Amino acid sequence: MSDLVALAVAVPIFGSLAALVAGLVRSESGWPVAVVACVAQVAIAARLAATAFGDGTITYVVGGFEAPYGIELLVDGLAATMLGLIAVVSLGVLAYARRAGPRSNPFYAVYLLLVAGLTGMSVTADLFNMYVFLEITGLAAYALVASGDRGRSAVAALKYLLVGTVGASLFLLGVGYAYIDTGTLNMADLATKLGDADPTLVHAAFAFIVVGLFIKVAVFPLHTWQPDAYAGAPDSVAALVSALVSTVAAYALLRVVYTVFGVGFLANNELAHAILVGGATVSIVAGSLLAVSQSEVKRMLAYSSVSQFGLVVAAIAIGNVTALMGAVVHLVGHAIMKGGLFLTAGLVATETGARRVEEFDGLVRRSPVGAGAFGVLAVAMVGVPPTVGFAGKWYIAVGAAESGSWALLAVIVGSTLLTLAYFARLVERMFFREPSDDLEPAIEAVADGGEAPDASLGMRATVVAAAVAAVALGLAVFGYSQHLQPTIEVLLS
Repeated sequence: MSDLVALAVAVPIFGSLAALVAGLVRSESGWPVAVVACVAQVAIAARLAATAFGDGTITYVVGGFEAPYGIELLVDGLAATMLGLIAVVSLGVLAYARRAGPRSNPFYAVYLLLVAGLTGMSVTADLFNMYVFLEITGLAAYALVASGDRGRSAVAALKYLLVGTVGASLFLLGVGYAYIDTGTLNMADLATKLGDADPTLVHAAFAFIVVGLFIKVAVFPLHTWQPDAYAGAPDSVAALVSALVSTVAAYALLRVVYTVFGVGFLANNELAHAILVGGATVSIVAGSLLAVSQSEVKRMLAYSSVSQFGLVVAAIAIGNVTALMGAVVHLVGHAIMKGGLFLTAGLVATETGARRVEEFDGLVRRSPVGAGAFGVLAVAMVGVPPTVGFAGKWYIAVGAAESGSWALLAVIVGSTLLTLAYFARLVERMFFREPSDDLEPAIEAVADGGEAPDASLGMRATVVAAAVAAVALGLAVFGYSQHLQPTIEVLLS
């Protein structure tokens, strides 16, 4: 069973190579290769999750060297959740990309490389190895953002590259400071040795690692790469990156803070705790206010992510079982909801040409599937029961109350009203306004012999599946939390 952990990383890497080789034989042949790799990834993730939740943590040491000298891979309930999320979302976006594009073999190769990087970040128990996978993820994401056929995509990718490189460099500096006085990179081994290390080095390591991951998560004001990257990338890429890249970076933040530094470090270092609380509070408020002011739908969704990840950072700062449960649930829920919203925005743009807020007037008449899915996902993002958006916020809010963090609780509750402020205007426009006469559809009905009217069936099925999942996960989350709770308790022990 432990070999499956290594296979989870290896399958998308070999799939990436296979997609490139297939391109030498036949152009645009990468999609079936990518599908096979992603289906295999789903099967592996499901098997690992069943074992991790049923029998306990799975470990694998690369090359047979014992930890802490060998590179250790680890799958517990938390990592298994991320593995399942990555596998399912990447397969869903791939189905959408079949029609929406891009369709070249290099695109699918880089797509699978991104999946490999995200998977590696989720299962590694070695801090330097996390940096390596962080860089693989970043390089793949930069290339995917640049895969659009407009200059805007290239500029967005360049900005993403420059800011992302700073984040990765800060993370590596933090790893270096942690290694200097401990001589180890294994997370569990670091946790035992940092207590006896030079406090100055430990504080420096924490600051560099957290700020580096803040950039990757897009915590305000270190978010500047995100709106341009999301808005400039192709629709399928924007959905994949928004659903997974910052999500796994936030998971890495949670894992490093509590596996390496631990609860005691935060309790005894007010400045470290203040960095997390300050980043969370500013992100929640500023991200929402910036989202309200946007006229382009994809940029609005991007700034919304800044706010939503602020909630996750708030849960990490609170640091009890209930809050961290909320952090994990919200990470999963946000990935499904925000990825679905970007996919739906792409579907709407394909069917009607609407990409700006004012162009969504009367959308339910022009794109009923798109308007319906967008409406359900928007309501879920606000946090209306019984959606997964409500469940995540509920756990985080209850965790804040349990810890006596009343100011942070007020910000968390207020975030629901702020989220309502920018999604309500779109819902009102879609369902309660008449379409403007000057809105021309992006693609017209074709004549006989042209493209089939149901050419975007896969796109519609994907966005409907995301909307259904946002509700279904909300109903299932309380049962799931019982299985995850032992992992969270071990993390906090």
